[in-house]
Amino acid sequence: MLNKIIDLSLRWPLLVVLTIALFTGLAYKALLDTPIDAIPDLSDVQVIVKASYAGQSPDIVEQQVTYPLSTRLMSVPGSVTVRGYSFFGDAYLYIIFDDDTDLYWARARVQEYLIQAQSSLPAGVSLELGPDASGVGWVFQYILRDTSGTHHLGELTKLQDWFIRQELQSVPGVAEVAKVGGMVQTYQVIVDPLKLLNYQVTLKQIHQAINAANSEVGGSVVELSEAEYMVRSQGYLQRLDEFTDIPIGISNERGTPIKLGDVATIRLGPQTRRGVAEWNGEGEVVGGIVVMRDGENALTVIEQIKKKIEKIQSALPDGVVIETAYDRTGLIVRAIDYLKQKVVQEIIVVVLVCALFLMHVRATLIVALCLPCAILLGIALMRMFNINANLMSIGGIAIAIGAMVDAAIVMVENAQKKLEHLDNKRSNFYPLVRQACMEVGPALFFSLLIITLSFLPIFALEGQEGRLFSPLAYTKTFVMAAAALLSISLVPVLIVIFLRGKVITEDQNWVNRGLKAAYKPFLNLSLSFPWLTLLFALGIGLSAIYPLQRLGLEFMPNFDEGDLLYMPTTLPGVSIQEAGQILQQTDRIIKTVPEVHSVFGKVGRADTATDPAPLTMIETTIQLKPKAEWRDGVSLDDIIQELDSKVSLPGLTNAWVQPIKTRIDMLSTGVKTVVGVKLAGDELADIEQAAIAVESAVKQLSSTASVIGERSLSGRYLDIRPDRAAAAKYDLSVDDIHDLVRMAIGGQTIGQSVQGKARFPINLRYPRENRTSIESIRALPFVSPSGAWLTLEQVADINIASGPSIIKSENARNIAWVFIDVRPDVPLAEYVAELREVLRSVDLPEKVTWDIAGQYEYLERLINKLMWVVPATLLIIFILLQILFQRLWQTILIMATLPIALSGSLWFMYYLDFQLSVATVVGMIALAGVAAEFGVIMLLYLNNSWQQQNGDSKQRICHGAIQRVRPKAMTVLTIIAGLIPIMFGDGSGSEIMQRIAAPMIGGMIISPIISMLVIPAVYYLARK
Repeated sequence: MLNKIIDLSLRWPLLVVLTIALFTGLAYKALLDTPIDAIPDLSDVQVIVKASYAGQSPDIVEQQVTYPLSTRLMSVPGSVTVRGYSFFGDAYLYIIFDDDTDLYWARARVQEYLIQAQSSLPAGVSLELGPDASGVGWVFQYILRDTSGTHHLGELTKLQDWFIRQELQSVPGVAEVAKVGGMVQTYQVIVDPLKLLNYQVTLKQIHQAINAANSEVGGSVVELSEAEYMVRSQGYLQRLDEFTDIPIGISNERGTPIKLGDVATIRLGPQTRRGVAEWNGEGEVVGGIVVMRDGENALTVIEQIKKKIEKIQSALPDGVVIETAYDRTGLIVRAIDYLKQKVVQEIIVVVLVCALFLMHVRATLIVALCLPCAILLGIALMRMFNINANLMSIGGIAIAIGAMVDAAIVMVENAQKKLEHLDNKRSNFYPLVRQACMEVGPALFFSLLIITLSFLPIFALEGQEGRLFSPLAYTKTFVMAAAALLSISLVPVLIVIFLRGKVITEDQNWVNRGLKAAYKPFLNLSLSFPWLTLLFALGIGLSAIYPLQRLGLEFMPNFDEGDLLYMPTTLPGVSIQEAGQILQQTDRIIKTVPEVHSVFGKVGRADTATDPAPLTMIETTIQLKPKAEWRDGVSLDDIIQELDSKVSLPGLTNAWVQPIKTRIDMLSTGVKTVVGVKLAGDELADIEQAAIAVESAVKQLSSTASVIGERSLSGRYLDIRPDRAAAAKYDLSVDDIHDLVRMAIGGQTIGQSVQGKARFPINLRYPRENRTSIESIRALPFVSPSGAWLTLEQVADINIASGPSIIKSENARNIAWVFIDVRPDVPLAEYVAELREVLRSVDLPEKVTWDIAGQYEYLERLINKLMWVVPATLLIIFILLQILFQRLWQTILIMATLPIALSGSLWFMYYLDFQLSVATVVGMIALAGVAAEFGVIMLLYLNNSWQQQNGDSKQRICHGAIQRVRPKAMTVLTIIAGLIPIMFGDGSGSEIMQRIAAPMIGGMIISPIISMLVIPAVYYLARK
């Protein structure tokens, strides 16, 4: 069939050229439309639910909201894990789905279950789905600040909430614009409890009076003077004096109505907040987070956001400016430009290698034309499969360039070899070209197919590692498939077009003559001592045991995103004011480092379901200056070390991490460090006891850099327990006491002031002096429904207690984390082995279990998956080789060369001090396919020589090996030359690409020796 395709291509050359040109043009159009991002989206398919239950403590939120919702959402089809976070006033539920679940299908099913669950939740609980965004959705962050000193934080917050957010939300591809920090302006109704007692007014009456005075209605239409007028009755509360004049429904002894202003002070003030934003250590600002919709083009969305901000800036009040706090554009551009540059360098190097060996401009042009065509066709397939252009997808093209041209090189070289002896009879031209192409075409197609199939283990990966490397595997497969198709269609046609005229013979090229002269003595030596050659190869293979035993194990190398995220671990219990002071102090210190461009600090959570951060969580985004502006000799590790030494505050355990990677890890596993211990149990007290015990034990490990366990019960509570018997004496229900606690102490939002498009909360509460101490709260005066004057302590017991500040759960079971940072020089696998032994020796309370999570979880899953996928892939390759050669001993020979080639990978990685990781495994898998291809090409030439040449065994083998050394050398050098720019490049993503390239380069040093010396020796023994 393959020969038939070659024959048809040669019969219809114009049709082939026009067809390839058409598809290449369409592929170029697809290239322009391909979405661009820095890295693949590594986050799980997840749906976020935010449940607001204003004013309620975490334990109440857990009992009445989080737990009921978790148990119900666990039954959603396709759900894998339901993670719950119960905060003060809010609950967040993260429903993680199988990887193959459609996001919008999952959102629809979760919405169905929420509708069913709403009736079982307490009144006042509001449910909402989080944005249709993934873990890499935070593409842009900005701050709003006043440089003139004339606008306070509340005014800036109003601009953000009711102007800027709506403008940015209209940008295509934006799922949400979330506010960070700021102060929401509220209308505060501060009632005087003594005046309430005097006028016998309850808080419920005040509540009802305000709501009755705050509404607008329509009155249909009326006809006046033959015209239609729409009727409306206006009544929204907007000014402070309007609040003052509200009648509360009673009169004094003289019959004068009592107004709200008689019993309360109405003023503007800030709403209770759970987050603070800070800029460069200079003070509080209002921040914004642009969350990109899932699957959108990050670069396009950010560019449109910036254009929109430019327009918004001109409409802002004087002195108010918007500044960029985080911009992923730099990372995207650096990553893509790095690989684009490497791809161009590889193409140039490959073409130069071909020109050096062929010494024929038109023959070299054939290879040069096939490369961009194959790349563009591969990108078109990438677009069809909705794979965006990122570090890994373009990396797949980069590592494939050398192998892509192998088929074209061998076919062109074989045709050139045939045409060297062509006489002037041009009638023999087409038959010779057809013979040359058909002679090597099928074998080359099979070798490219083997390279493609060698990546099957990558396609079998799941979870984060699968999402990271599947784009690389897909694009490499696409371009290799395109190259294979072109090798049996376009290449024969181009040979006919470009190889006319005089052809320079192989021996006229000094490079080829020198190569043959250098190779011949070694080949004769291997054929003279074949068994010794086999022992030599076996020794090379066995030598790999030494580096293998000394290589460490890690999930993934660190990826330098160009920015940093400072996420110290703190013990809970600090107030919002104290947290803000700590944030400003750390930001000011960080800004003193010369390489730091800006510091955007956030403590607590933003107004988005994608940020389940407690008040004690500090997240400081550090934008670094371009590396050209760094001090001489300073690296990222040096900057982190300097920052760590400067930012040393009591109660803070520092962690300097990468922004995107950390956010993905936290959403996927709940862990922000490389390793974490998950403790699960029924009682929070038992879990906290276990966390303290584990923390103490792990500290003893010398390889532990830092460790801190979450304290589940470190929150502070003021418990008010109604005395039912005492309350009954005054005709008080428990709900009456709860209303007092909600409104008088907590300050309840009872409505909103509508002012055009803006909305401002109306808050009802007692004066501050009535709720600043436990004594004042105990003496809190109020009026019972029956008119009795009471204090709170008369009908309730009031005490200080400890309780949870945040409750975490997984599949409806309470959990807590012990976060562990491992020393950089310690292999992750070795540390986890030590950690397991330590955990087994820790005495934990009953019903408390532990599990190790984080990156090691992925690593363990990867090893288990490869244990069966790799053997299955090798079996498929074995079957293909057997179909091609139909000789069992030749198939076994090629398969036996693979582990020997991998020994070069291990030695080179050992020399570079690389650890075994997913990236290096990908490089080894890619090497295995290429090594198999070398063996196929060598056996192809040896078999052809054996069939076509006369003489003894050694002469026929020497002819097949020496006379065809040029194509074998070209295929080896093009692959190595193609990988060298990646190996020794420096840019965003180079850490990952170097670890993919290193095993390939190391193996490429050994693999040619095996294919050019060992295979002929074994062939000689088999044919002897």
